[in-house]
Amino acid sequence: MAAIDDVTRSWLESQLETLEALLEADVAFFYGAINSSYDAKFVDFIERLATDTHHSRLAMLVNTPGGSAETVEKMVRVMRHHYGEVFFIVPDFAMSAGTILCMSGDRIYMDYTSSLGPIDPQVWNGQEWVPALGYLDRVEELVEKSRRNELTEAEFLLLQGLDLATLSRYEQQRQLTVTLLKEWLCKYKFKDWLVHGTDPAKVGNPVTDEERRRRAEDVAVLLGDNKL
Repeated sequence: MAAIDDVTRSWLESQLETLEALLEADVAFFYGAINSSYDAKFVDFIERLATDTHHSRLAMLVNTPGGSAETVEKMVRVMRHHYGEVFFIVPDFAMSAGTILCMSGDRIYMDYTSSLGPIDPQVWNGQEWVPALGYLDRVEELVEKSRRNELTEAEFLLLQGLDLATLSRYEQQRQLTVTLLKEWLCKYKFKDWLVHGTDPAKVGNPVTDEERRRRAEDVAVLLGDNKL
């Protein structure tokens, strides 16, 4: 097994070196859920990587089911402190907080089998990680049924037992994801979007900051809609 591990490691290192040469970047791979238990390790890793090389660009391969939006915010802050450009490569999927992470990139590389979205951050409720937006969507559905006097007794008991502080925290998570996407898309992904190229009425005209903000908000709204 040790010999197989050595061969596998050697092959992976050669592939990473090929990617580094093609992208002129440091290349790293994040695999697994995104949560605060990785904060210190991620900081140490990025600091070592940036110190050992002379690249000003980072290319991060991402495969994750998602996790914490706050952790993503810290990861982005760390990467941007050490690198002028950050590319994301999604060979399989980057869901939930992984999608939020990718929205902070200058470029996102995917193929026809890759998946992103929706931006549904996971929140620790004391026992397990739960999807904040999915939870809020369900609550809003029950409230709407209550307005129409269609709420069942079981649903009424469910609403009655909700913790308002928990709901407030989930709402804060929703607002955080939208705020981060609007900021990062305008600052990084749309920074080179200088001239309109598809709208017949605007082709060739310069793109304004307001148009970038509106497009970023449109993207945030669509990615935050669990019904799509």
